[in-house]
Amino acid sequence: MKKISILIPAYNEEDVLEKLYARLDQVLDQLHQYDTEILFINDGSKDKTLEIIKTLQRKDSRISYVDLSRNYGKEIAMIAGLDYSTGDAVVIIDADLQDPPELIPQMVRCWESGYDDVYAKRRNRLGETWVKKYTSSTFYKMLKKLSRIPIQEDTGDFRLLDRRCVEALKQLRETQRYTKGMFSWIGFNKKEILFDRDPRAAGQTKWNYLKLLDLAIEGITSFTTIPLRFSSLLGSLISLFAFVYMMVIIVKTIAYGERVQGYPSLMVIILFLGGIQLLSLGIIGEYIGRIFNETKRRPLYFVDEYNGRKI
Repeated sequence: MKKISILIPAYNEEDVLEKLYARLDQVLDQLHQYDTEILFINDGSKDKTLEIIKTLQRKDSRISYVDLSRNYGKEIAMIAGLDYSTGDAVVIIDADLQDPPELIPQMVRCWESGYDDVYAKRRNRLGETWVKKYTSSTFYKMLKKLSRIPIQEDTGDFRLLDRRCVEALKQLRETQRYTKGMFSWIGFNKKEILFDRDPRAAGQTKWNYLKLLDLAIEGITSFTTIPLRFSSLLGSLISLFAFVYMMVIIVKTIAYGERVQGYPSLMVIILFLGGIQLLSLGIIGEYIGRIFNETKRRPLYFVDEYNGRKI
């Protein structure tokens, strides 16, 4: 009997866990021919998330949980879940019920037909502002143009992964992670399923615009060096322009002489060049910071408790 693991990262989701379990229970009844596991990753929640998970586990032996030692973020919680999952296929789904669990049987059918990575693409995104939709669409289009690997647009973490995809992802141990790009990077046989994304069933989103901006920077710096090349190209063009302008000034001075003039233009040039230099240093700093973090070779996470057992 094949086994399917449902991987659910959770951070302060006490308001929605009961609803999530009720819907998952109905879905898993349709998959009675499979052995199933519901694996919660408690990412250092401060509310009653862990208590509710333990209560659900006492009622349902299919439930397992990993309690991380602190809040590491969703990207780390997902790799922790992949490390502890035991299924032949793993379905990653958020706890907030924006991604419908009822889509899982269709994912399983696609998996059984030979696909390794069955991902859900959002057709509509209900409950999100037009600003978030626009910025998200713009980011994915930009990342697709900058990256050399195909990036799925309007696609989150809701997907089914075959065991060989899981094993491939487990080998990618970088500390600053952009898992959406990793799904594309590992390749394998992919299948797209369209769906309409629902608003959150309860609670508040953990993703504000600053966190989304940070995630966007992670995505760009993780999968392309184009910003560095852009910085080098811009520096070369400005240097060429400065050299030409310098020659014009020299020729003009020799031919006509020069009175003390040009303070506004001089300040504009100094401020412009200073801004370009700071921008270039910032881009270089982002990549150097990633190198610095990777050379520490720290573990990605620590587990406080696994199914009632202290680690």
